[in-house]
Amino acid sequence: MEQSELFPAAKGHIGTDESGKGDYFGPVVIGAVFLPEGQEDVLKEFGVKDSKRTSDGRARELAEIIKQGYTHSIVSIGPERYNELYTKLRNLNRILAWGHSRAIENILETVPCRLAITDQFGDKAFVMNALMKRGKRLELIQRPKAEEDLAVAAASLLARAEFLKRLHFLSREVGLELPKGASTLVEEAGLKLVKLHGPQILEKVAKTHFKTTARILALTGG
Repeated sequence: MEQSELFPAAKGHIGTDESGKGDYFGPVVIGAVFLPEGQEDVLKEFGVKDSKRTSDGRARELAEIIKQGYTHSIVSIGPERYNELYTKLRNLNRILAWGHSRAIENILETVPCRLAITDQFGDKAFVMNALMKRGKRLELIQRPKAEEDLAVAAASLLARAEFLKRLHFLSREVGLELPKGASTLVEEAGLKLVKLHGPQILEKVAKTHFKTTARILALTGG
């Protein structure tokens, strides 16, 4: 008997989204949420929407609600691991595909879902190729502005909250507030860090392929 007959597909779909890919400091975090059929209105009532349109404080609050009520997965790729992967793959979309596929697989371990929706990045084949046995029969939809889907919006909140938490702990670890984004404030923080700890600190806290690294090292003589 085929597995599909033993475990009929769950009604609903998985949404995935990431946070941190445009931030110089901190990890890339991928969130995934299984949204059962008919639960959209519940998330709307909570005020779930894309994390880019949600304050950091509210994102943290909503993430806790989502974690308590829905099957979910969070995959975090810390700066050191991210830099290793980037050196090896030389392609951000392949790293994202690996993270999204792991998050989807984690949910498929407990929910026999047949549909996943994610934001458009790179070639859909990247994700499909990265999926393991459980994910090979999945229908994957990639589309622009996927955050309009509530499962994807919920996943974006999980990813953002986890990114903020990990950035906070990284800041404590190095004794300096690490700003979000990739602005002049970020560059200034990078300069201070290198002066305090040496250029090798950037491998531990930052995505070193960003042009920000070259600017920091040029200014510090690193």
